Amino acid sequence: MTSVATPSAGAAKQPRTQPTLGSQRLRSIKISGGFLDGAAFDLAEGLNCLIGARGTGKSSVLELVRYALDTLPPTGDPERQRIENLVKANLRDGSIELTVETREGLTYRVIRAWQEDSVVVTADGAATQVSLRGGSNGVPGVFRAAIYSQNEIERIADQALSQLTLIDNFEAGQIAQITADLRTLTSKLATNATTLMPLQEQIDGLNGEIAGKDAIQEKLDALGPITGQNAEAVSKAQQAKSLRQRESQALDGLWQFMRDYDQQIDDLSGQISNRATPWLTREMLTGPNGEVLTGVKQAMLDGGAEIDVLLRQARDRLTKMQEALGDVGTSLFGTHAEQEAAYQDLIKHDAALRGQATERSRLEKMKNDLLDKQRQRDTLMEKQSGLQRERTQLLQKLSELRDQRYAVRTAIAKRINAALMPDIRVTIEQSGHLSQYRAMLEQVLNGARVQRGVVAQRIVERIMPAELVSVVRRGDIDGLVQRAGLKADQARKVADALKTTEALFTLETVELADRPRIELKDGESYKDSAALSTGQKCTTILPILLLDSDTPLLVDQPEDNLDNRFVCESVIKGIRQVKAARQLVFVTHNPNIPVLADAERVFVLESDGAHARKTDEGDVDECREAIVNLLEGGEQAFKRRQERYAY
Repeated sequence: MTSVATPSAGAAKQPRTQPTLGSQRLRSIKISGGFLDGAAFDLAEGLNCLIGARGTGKSSVLELVRYALDTLPPTGDPERQRIENLVKANLRDGSIELTVETREGLTYRVIRAWQEDSVVVTADGAATQVSLRGGSNGVPGVFRAAIYSQNEIERIADQALSQLTLIDNFEAGQIAQITADLRTLTSKLATNATTLMPLQEQIDGLNGEIAGKDAIQEKLDALGPITGQNAEAVSKAQQAKSLRQRESQALDGLWQFMRDYDQQIDDLSGQISNRATPWLTREMLTGPNGEVLTGVKQAMLDGGAEIDVLLRQARDRLTKMQEALGDVGTSLFGTHAEQEAAYQDLIKHDAALRGQATERSRLEKMKNDLLDKQRQRDTLMEKQSGLQRERTQLLQKLSELRDQRYAVRTAIAKRINAALMPDIRVTIEQSGHLSQYRAMLEQVLNGARVQRGVVAQRIVERIMPAELVSVVRRGDIDGLVQRAGLKADQARKVADALKTTEALFTLETVELADRPRIELKDGESYKDSAALSTGQKCTTILPILLLDSDTPLLVDQPEDNLDNRFVCESVIKGIRQVKAARQLVFVTHNPNIPVLADAERVFVLESDGAHARKTDEGDVDECREAIVNLLEGGEQAFKRRQERYAY
């Protein structure tokens, strides 16, 4: 009912505030088309308030700003759908244009129409290469703002991941860099896993064939030494024959390797001209930007031609190597033929020797074939070992980056606590959000004939992913029983489901998000924000939003679910403390916010149902009449309350 705001023409005004150097600022908002066609807002440093009756487009202004800055909730979030529907209904075929000032003092214009990407140009309309969202290399975007819809503050109190986003906003640059590094590492680990997974299957297949080598050696040993006339010479000739077989296998392997290598180079030839230039269509090349795009196409063709020349040179050099190898092979083939003829001549007159030599040659050939497969296996194992070392290093870096991110978040929590304790307390539990881990386990256990939800929950509560990987790789069923509290039969089924290479690789990289805990002191104890009443939730989250930051803060009706006493004693205090260093834009129906916080700019909106328009703007004194009529219920209502209270 009652507010304690008392606007009057003679009221003393507080000195105007100026943001500190390095803060970002939303300088203006312009809307063309749709419900708010022609509306323009030149925002002040410090506190800006949008006021008006219900349905005058105040909330739409904030959501249009959010849309222009491309900071909507993730796809699939119901809140995103709500905002998009609101933007579509209000913007229609129009556009939203923002003028923003970066922390470096640079000015840009951001323009976006419905279902179009945001366009960022300089203040005079020249093209730029800057990005709003930032690059994949972790460089922050050119401009960002913290924007909160009506009731979003309550949602933050309820959802741990929303709280994490709130905390990350305090060090957006550092978090963006770490996030980009984590994304790069995760991609490298995925590539590593894709390369590693088929190797083990190939190695296992070769091991299955190589397993017969010992049996063949036993048969060779059982034959005993060659006996009879010229036994010593025949034994040496037999060894030479076996060596010739291995020499032929080696040359065949080298020849196949060089053919494959040559094919790989050949596959690269012409790729740029054949696959890159078709992106530039005839319509593009003859359009308004055709000259620039024609230059791009020519540069691609020229560069591709140069690369093709280098590739031809590489193939020419490879051809010479193949020719040299062919010459050696031809020469060696002749030599082998002579040596084989001499060997056959040595044994042709002795039937007993021929029998021994034939059987030995057959077994030696089988042994040499398996030795060749063993060499292939060893090559694959060496490659596997290198990839596994690389993976270990990448996983170590992944862990270090997650620790680094946790350290940043912990430092933020300490800053918040320093400002707001003992009333509000923030803590961060590292890797405390287990939903992705649990979902991954439930997916893998599908079909394992266990209560996957129950089993997965027991595991995630007791065993971290890296430990689970180690247990499964060791086949430690007893350890799984003891650690996770599973029955032996359940543990075996879990181990069987997880023992695939793909499942273990996924476990190694599964994301365990840090879990924030925001609590309000209630009496002698602290209560988690999710367990608070609606009013208490807003009482807990809003003071955090109002802490120092270099980003503008836009909030739709921050007074929702708050009593006027808290607004006057806490919210107003927070606004007055922070607005010297941070731009604020509030949609409000509470007169205490613009009046007691001494808003630098008030914008008054009205609507005829079909269109909304701005009817007035200025400081609190200049908009006194609108504040009294819209927020106080009119002059008579304000005076009657004043008389009733005998003030």
